Amino acid sequence: MMRASAIVEKTGIPTASLVCDGFVGQAAGIAPGLGVAGLPVARIVGHVDGQDLDELQQNLRAVTANAVIDCLTTPVEADSAASGLTSDTVVARGSFDDVNTVFYERRWSDGLPVVPPTAGRVAAFLAHTDDDPDRIIGALKPSGSAATVRNVAINGVMANCLPEHMPVLIAIAEALADPGYGVEHSGDTTGGDALIILSGPVVDRLQFNCAEASLRDGYRANTSVGRFLRLFLRNVARCLPGATDKSTFGNTWRVVLAENGTAARELGWPSFSADAGFEPDANLVTVGRFTGSNVIGSIYGNDPDTIARYLADGLVRQSGWELVFTVGFSRGLYRPLLVLSPMVAKTLARSGTTKERLRGLLFDHARLPARKLEAYIGAWSNMVPGNRSLNQLVEAGRAAALYGESDDPERLVPIVEKPEHILLVLSGDPLRANACAFASNGMHGFPTSKRIRLPAKLQ
Repeated sequence: MMRASAIVEKTGIPTASLVCDGFVGQAAGIAPGLGVAGLPVARIVGHVDGQDLDELQQNLRAVTANAVIDCLTTPVEADSAASGLTSDTVVARGSFDDVNTVFYERRWSDGLPVVPPTAGRVAAFLAHTDDDPDRIIGALKPSGSAATVRNVAINGVMANCLPEHMPVLIAIAEALADPGYGVEHSGDTTGGDALIILSGPVVDRLQFNCAEASLRDGYRANTSVGRFLRLFLRNVARCLPGATDKSTFGNTWRVVLAENGTAARELGWPSFSADAGFEPDANLVTVGRFTGSNVIGSIYGNDPDTIARYLADGLVRQSGWELVFTVGFSRGLYRPLLVLSPMVAKTLARSGTTKERLRGLLFDHARLPARKLEAYIGAWSNMVPGNRSLNQLVEAGRAAALYGESDDPERLVPIVEKPEHILLVLSGDPLRANACAFASNGMHGFPTSKRIRLPAKLQ
């Protein structure tokens, strides 16, 4: 509604956007990014799902109706979203603790100590890119503020990154600014968190960990660059808890998932960069939002089909309401991620199983009864109102034809529309037979890849 209201307001026609109490702060936060900082909002008391009809009607008459009239009769105030800060503004002085206190009070910190972004430290980061410091990478919603090379450097310093990480940080910012990623959904209520997937020779060059505990903090490159993304969302996109970040639960930031490219090459499997459509040895950042993960432990089997069935079972167990990104809400945009330890991939490769063949097996086996998929997206979540069947969604063009091949509610249907929609990355302890399955947040943080551009002096 806010997007539509902003469009109408820009034509000079007054609007009133109806917003429940829990979203009033978010509405104020996203308005600047929509181009109308003072976009009028009419408050709805509480949440409509938590009131009976009489209570709702009473609250609408007592509160909302008057607010609608005010919205339609009061001129919108001029945009005052600009912060007034310039590149040479000193925002805090004093000790390390003094600076951190100021940053925390201004909501520029995640609660952990940040490295003060002094002019000298920022300059050191800027020396590791050929880009102009004031290059505008793009506008980030919900704030609508510009992501620039300079504010990338500032947040990189704060996150305890190294200056050498700067090209990676810029690529992350470019992915976030890509409209296909959907950064404006970073604070949606289901609380998926962004995951950075790093592939290419830069993994070894910048000492990212892709072996034991590859998804755990403790390695500076993986940890600090992962933290950078969250700080950048906070300080530039202004995705703030209690305001534009409406995550019901949320999580801390995710460390960078680095691909073990050496293991992939030894098996003759395409790299993740190649899967994404780039050269096999391209240095690549991919940012995607994933709602959760589970470990598929102690993988065992005497043939590829048995192993694939277990891996597929893990993908299915991780996929519930998220299947609305396969059918119904946004067709064909579900991208589950399977991280394989090199040992599992090696076992499969020894039997002649290619990466493409593994995807085919996963597509064949990662299935669930049609009635259960319908329940996830309809009866249990109401994400597709009206309890519409898969056959009805196919008829409406909101599901691929393969989901409507019969009327049998027990027929098995895949969790993704196509095999290539399953993302595969080799990482983790090379001597353990485990995997990790991630559920995708679909269009709300669609996996988006950007090439890492190293400065000329390092090429």
